[in-house]
Amino acid sequence: MTGTVVVAGGTGGLGSAVTAEFLAAGWRVVVPGRSDKSLGELGSPEGLHTVVADLSDPVGVAEVARLAAADEGAPVRALVNLVGGFAAGSRVHETPVEEFEAQLRLNLRPTYLVTQAVLPLLIAAGGGSITCTSSMSALKPFSGAAGYITAKAAVLAFVDALAVEYAKDHIRVNAILPGTIDTPTNRRAMPDANTAKWTPPARIATVLRVLAETPGVTGAHLPV
Repeated sequence: MTGTVVVAGGTGGLGSAVTAEFLAAGWRVVVPGRSDKSLGELGSPEGLHTVVADLSDPVGVAEVARLAAADEGAPVRALVNLVGGFAAGSRVHETPVEEFEAQLRLNLRPTYLVTQAVLPLLIAAGGGSITCTSSMSALKPFSGAAGYITAKAAVLAFVDALAVEYAKDHIRVNAILPGTIDTPTNRRAMPDANTAKWTPPARIATVLRVLAETPGVTGAHLPV
């Protein structure tokens, strides 16, 4: 057993591929989900441990940390933050501040809370890896999504702060920057799009596992 990895957002199009990737590599995988139904879609493979939890709530996040720490033979060595969401529409002068703030809550709050809860476990294990999910749009903005773009840029700043703050604890912190991911949800949302350049979830999953398992890589903003 490689150790325990917490995959926040480990259900759905990308999350299920990431969960499967780590399980196949021999990790003990802890996946929080919004409901028993969403978690049930992962099946019950050996090494998978699930919990229903609201990752925007410190109480729910504490439950995730407790489950992650439950197996002393598989200390927590990695955290993968996939939780987030996308919204686009009007330009800033036409967008209520509540919509802007909703993107910050969706893309930043769960990442902060889960990271905060898992950090003590990584420190106790002698170090490990944290990977957060930003977006290529944080570097190449487009019109109509200021809230989303700002939130994803803030994820990069959070990663940079963590990489410095926890270097002495041997915790590596990196970010991935996907473009459009080839998931059923995105295909339904954009039925007329050219999907040739969309990224398969399995490819991103492999990158995330390699980042978790590779010493010496920290503070990276990695396009995938």
